[in-house]
Amino acid sequence: MVRFLIRVVVFIVSATLGLLITSLVVDGFTIHASGFVTSVLVFAVLQSVLSPFLAKVAHRHARALLGGVGLLSTFVALVVAHFFTDGLQITGATAWIAATVVVWLVTALATWLLPFLFVKKKVEQKRANNPST
Repeated sequence: MVRFLIRVVVFIVSATLGLLITSLVVDGFTIHASGFVTSVLVFAVLQSVLSPFLAKVAHRHARALLGGVGLLSTFVALVVAHFFTDGLQITGATAWIAATVVVWLVTALATWLLPFLFVKKKVEQKRANNPST
């Protein structure tokens, strides 16, 4: 259960970072405070569901597409978050392409690095609580 909760937190934090950083570096990608939390949750849930699903489909039917699964699931999650929430506005083809790449890159890095930070913090807490080790 703890691992599941850590994964949920990692997905939500990585989605938040991805969307925030993208809003800073991509023209045409705007975040609205009123619906940002909803957008993050919609994006994180869709990304976590779509990635394994699309990977399985690509593995079965088109192995050459496996490398693009993350980008495709990011794009689809952005489309849904854009059209079904009030938190994101993406205007222009360039913004859509750049946002997909930047969000994908930031969320991939965050999803990879955040668990290390959680583990490091837990190890430090255990050492502080048990000085004999």
